Amino acid sequence: MTTGHVFIATSLDGFIARTNGDIDWLEVEASRDEDHGYQQFIEQMDVIVMGRGTFEKVSSFKTWPYKIPVIVLSRTLSEQSATPPDSANSIRFINADPRTVMQLCADEGWKKAYIDGGQIIQSFLREALIVDLILTRIPVLIGEGKPLFGVIESDVSLRHIKTKAFPSGLTQSRYEVSQ
Repeated sequence: MTTGHVFIATSLDGFIARTNGDIDWLEVEASRDEDHGYQQFIEQMDVIVMGRGTFEKVSSFKTWPYKIPVIVLSRTLSEQSATPPDSANSIRFINADPRTVMQLCADEGWKKAYIDGGQIIQSFLREALIVDLILTRIPVLIGEGKPLFGVIESDVSLRHIKTKAFPSGLTQSRYEVSQ
């Protein structure tokens, strides 16, 4: 089976975006000249699974940032949806549950899936399909927004692996999900 992995940043108060989806507070921090390990992480992934909101945000960037296949989970977008011209036809739109998506990934021979987007991460956690999370906390409070974690039916136990502090004030923690 394909394993799910998370690499995501939050404000110190736990939001991944403002209520309107804006990530301007994150982009300022991302411009600093520090290696937060993203490139090393993405080089280990075979596929990215993201939700519609994340896809729409990433599609607004000047260039398509991914060189690996992307699966967009959406009830409203389809293969006929507009895709960035430089995405090299590497995007699939599907309306499926997390287990079906992971089976599709396994059928393709993809071993590691980068799971991205708040609601998608939450749904994959509920199905115990995430094996580890790398969470970077940006030292900013935005007050309200889209939370990384929502309501869960039962506890999700995590094992802390390590935490690293950066000169900019960012902290990054890696956790394994205990099954």
